[in-house]
Amino acid sequence: MDHIDRKILHHLQRKGRDSYAEIGAAVDLSVSAVNERLKKLEASGALAAWSVVVDPELVGRPTLAFVSVALGGPSHDKAFVRAVSALPDVLECHHVTGSWSYLLKIRVATNAALERVVVERIKSVPGVVRTETVIALSSAKDTHCVACLP
Repeated sequence: MDHIDRKILHHLQRKGRDSYAEIGAAVDLSVSAVNERLKKLEASGALAAWSVVVDPELVGRPTLAFVSVALGGPSHDKAFVRAVSALPDVLECHHVTGSWSYLLKIRVATNAALERVVVERIKSVPGVVRTETVIALSSAKDTHCVACLP
């Protein structure tokens, strides 16, 4: 991946609906060159998926929470990951260092819905020893633009 590929990815993460001609104009390439590079980026896995950013409040999911989860030991990891991967309210699941085993990012409609997810779905997974939930009051920055990094 060279600097032009990075420029293309950066452009796509900011303006994903642009045509190949518009992308080419932004990075100084022809339409066919942009097409070829995008095919290679997809084949390599660098361009993992095409997606849309949706406003959570406008689709009824305004409550954002982060849940730290401690497991009883590494023997519970696979079952826990399988269980939370099946929960649509869990947007992200990260295996972390420190006193917690996992950090979950959750989006729901209400605090009551959050309580149900945590108590009925997460805490009920075998091996979960304890959890700590933090509700985000607001988000000053929320991005997935990794190609925007230097």
